[in-house]
Amino acid sequence: MDDYNILEFNGMQYAVKFPKDYEIENKYPVLMFLHGAGTRGNDINKVFTNPFFEEIQKHSEFPFIVVAPLCNADTWFDIFSNVIEFTKYISTISFTDERKIYGIGASMGGYALWQLAMSCPEVFAAIVPICGGGMYWNAARIKDIPVWAFHGAKDDVVSMDESERMVDAVNRAGGNARLTVYPESAHDAWTDTYGNYGVFEWLLENEKQGCKVNTTEMNSSKIYG
Repeated sequence: MDDYNILEFNGMQYAVKFPKDYEIENKYPVLMFLHGAGTRGNDINKVFTNPFFEEIQKHSEFPFIVVAPLCNADTWFDIFSNVIEFTKYISTISFTDERKIYGIGASMGGYALWQLAMSCPEVFAAIVPICGGGMYWNAARIKDIPVWAFHGAKDDVVSMDESERMVDAVNRAGGNARLTVYPESAHDAWTDTYGNYGVFEWLLENEKQGCKVNTTEMNSSKIYG
C-alpha cells in the first residue's frame, strides 16, 4: 500500500497511514488506533485487514495520519510501558500536530485506550473507546479529555456496565463523556462506529488546550488497600 509505512518502536511494529496529498513539511492530526485481541500477533499485515482500516479506506479525504501499533503479546497490558513510551514518542514526530492527537480502540484496545488516556492525559485531545472499560475510580485524570464511548447493549463478552461506569465516573469528576449504545448489537460495536464518519468529524472538533493532570484521593488503606 503506497500510503502506508511499516516501522518499529522498541520491538513493536506499527503502521502509519498518511492522508491523501501528504506533504512532509506540514503537521497533521494524528489518530492512534488500538486493535482488539483478534488482531494481535507478529504479522503487521493483520492490522490492515482489521475492520477499522477497511472502513477508513472508503474515505478518500480521510484527514488523519493514522498510527496503528501491533500488539505482539497476549494483551496490550503485557507491553503497556512500551505503549506509553510509544504514545509519548508519537507526540514528538515532526508530522504531528500536538494539539490534535486522538485515540480510538475496541474491545482489548478499548480497555487499553481508557488506561492510556489516564496514563498520558497530557497527550490526547479526545478519545473514542469502544466496548471497553477501565479503572473508573481513576477517571478524574481524564476529566479534561472529551470522550465518546460506544457499546452494544447485548454484549456478552464485555458487559455494557464497563463503559457506563467509566463514562459516569468521568462526568462525576466534572468531565465531558458520553456513551452511545447500540440496542441490537452484541460485542461488535466497532463496525457501526468505524462506519460513522461523524465520529471522526467529532474528534477534529477537539483540540488540546493544555492539561493539568488530575488526581483522585485514594490514601485510605481501609478503602483502597
